[in-house]
Amino acid sequence: MVAMYSIFGRQVGSHYLAMGVLTTLFGGTYLSLRGGSKKPAQAPPINASSPDEADFIQNFLKQADADEKKGH
Repeated sequence: MVAMYSIFGRQVGSHYLAMGVLTTLFGGTYLSLRGGSKKPAQAPPINASSPDEADFIQNFLKQADADEKKGH
């Protein structure tokens, strides 16, 4: 025999309540631990005093990235 509980005016078996609790527990744990969306890393803004300096910094960073890819 299954124990019956009256919930919102309806008779619900204890096995349905147990399945609901376990589903909520494991489903909530899964959703909270799976992590958020991965956003691509953004470079910090370049605070240059002139456009020439900004161009120099951007070219230097591009060259450094190319050298790093070539080395690995």
